[in-house]
Amino acid sequence: MFVQLCGWLVLLARSSASKDAELLVLRHEVAVLRRAHPRARLDWADRAVLAALIRLLPGRPRAHRLVTPGTVLRWHRRLVTRKWTYPNRTGRPPVSAEIAALIKRIATENNGWDTRESKASCSSTDTTWRQFLHTQAATMLAADFFHVDCAVTLQRLYCLFVIEVGSRYVHILGVTANPDGPWTAQQIRNLLMDLGDRAGDFRYLVRDRAGQFTEAFDAVLAGAGIEAVKIPPRSPRANAYAERFVLTASTEVTDRMLIFGQRHLRTILAQYEAHYNGRRPHRSRQLRPPRPDHPVADLSRERIKRRPVLGGLINEYERAA
Repeated sequence: MFVQLCGWLVLLARSSASKDAELLVLRHEVAVLRRAHPRARLDWADRAVLAALIRLLPGRPRAHRLVTPGTVLRWHRRLVTRKWTYPNRTGRPPVSAEIAALIKRIATENNGWDTRESKASCSSTDTTWRQFLHTQAATMLAADFFHVDCAVTLQRLYCLFVIEVGSRYVHILGVTANPDGPWTAQQIRNLLMDLGDRAGDFRYLVRDRAGQFTEAFDAVLAGAGIEAVKIPPRSPRANAYAERFVLTASTEVTDRMLIFGQRHLRTILAQYEAHYNGRRPHRSRQLRPPRPDHPVADLSRERIKRRPVLGGLINEYERAA
């Protein structure tokens, strides 16, 4: 009886718009269940109605509906999969038969060698990408694109970013639906202006061989004394720091919410950039952010409070006043 009374009090405190939205959702769910034979199936009209109404409900009632936020995100991923099809995805080019035969021959003639030594003997350089990245980390930048598909319209938006490899500090340079060469060159020009005198601290920028990175892009970097280093074809691991940020951003933000346009994506990424650079811990930096914007709290003496970011999608913790 006490629990039911508390539920009535909570219902009285809710707004009339929230109650009306819940009634509409319930009516539509009942209509879907009535035409079930033998299992309820949602068509696209049902999905559109429920997706529009569910965002008006409070958090607790959302969890008990036929359609939850996770369901809406799954619908969106299904739509994107149907639109963007790549029938001839072959991955990395295969090793030629001549090279495979040579490796086998070297391994047979040198029983004391392991596979890595065989590959090293066929390599044209004695410096690996791993050694190069670790040695030059403090003077390196890494650039790349990642894309986000908008909800409803399925428009594909591209985000260009640059990460400082030594500190892991990320610069979100811009968002566009048409990332051509002039736009990309202008974004890197803007970055160099923002860096100011710090641009002289960097010597290399690692990038892939995408068509957006034109000669004008490399020329802007060369004017600032930065050499553009192109990774081998179809070898994303050679740009590992940038690829890791793409995975982190998609896992923590873009895969967990619906994006409705360029303005929305810019706002979301601006908030995430501030969180990533100022609050998010990094294992390679002894669990410190790239540029902490608050002092480290003494957990034995101070209380810690939670501060939600991006509507509670991410939580930050700081000392209580």
